[in-house]
Amino acid sequence: MKLSVVIPAYNEAERLPPTLRRVAAALAGRDFEIVVADDGSGDGTAEAALALGLPALRVLRAGHNRGKGDAVRRGMLGAVGDRRLMTDADLSTPIEDLARLEAALDAGADVAIGSRAVADSRVEVHQPAYREAMGRLFNACVRGLLLPGLHDTQCGFKLFTAAAAERAFARSVLDGFGFDVEVLYAARRAGLRIAEIGVTWRNDAATRVTFGRGARAFADLLAIRRNGARGLYD
Repeated sequence: MKLSVVIPAYNEAERLPPTLRRVAAALAGRDFEIVVADDGSGDGTAEAALALGLPALRVLRAGHNRGKGDAVRRGMLGAVGDRRLMTDADLSTPIEDLARLEAALDAGADVAIGSRAVADSRVEVHQPAYREAMGRLFNACVRGLLLPGLHDTQCGFKLFTAAAAERAFARSVLDGFGFDVEVLYAARRAGLRIAEIGVTWRNDAATRVTFGRGARAFADLLAIRRNGARGLYD
C-alpha cells in the first residue's frame, strides 16, 4: 500500500529540509512519496527541497501565493498514494504518530484526523492563551454549525484513503484556513467515516497562522453553510 505525505509550504526554505529528512527516515522501508505543495514561495523553498536529492520527493509549484487550502488541495489531488497524509512543514505533530491514524483506517474509517482535544491527546508545547481560547471558540462554532461531534478540526495532521481524498478535496473551494472544515464537511456529506484520534502536538512559535487569518476562518464557516445549502458538496 503506497503512502503519500503531502506537505504544504510557503517560504519554508529553512524549516522544510529537516522535516523532509525526518519523514523520509521514518518511512524507510515503506512504499511512499513525499509531495511538497509549494504555495508560490519567494525564498527558494522548492529549490531547498529538491537539493536534498530524495528519490521519493516531488514538488508541485504554484505560480503565486494562493493560501494553504489551495496548496493542500493541489497536493492531495496530485498525490498517487492509496493513503494520503497531510502534515505541516514544522511537524507540530511528529510523523511517528502516523501509526495512530493508520490504525483507524485499518479499523474501517475513511478519514482519520489528529486531535488535540480528545482524551488520549498530548499537548507538549501550548499556544499562547489567546490563541487557545480562539481555537476553542472556533471549534465550538464548527460543532454547532457544521460538524457535530468533532472537537478539533484544525490540527494539520490528517490521513485519507485515496478515494476519500479525491471525493472531499475535489469539491473544496476555500483557499484559507477554513479549508479543513470544508473538506471534512464534504467528506461527511458524502457519507465517509471520520475518526478523531488523539495525537502529540507541539506549538511552533514560527507558525504562519496570524490572528487576522485565524479570524477570517470564522467567516469561512458561513461560506461553507451557504455552499452546502446550494449543493456544492453533494
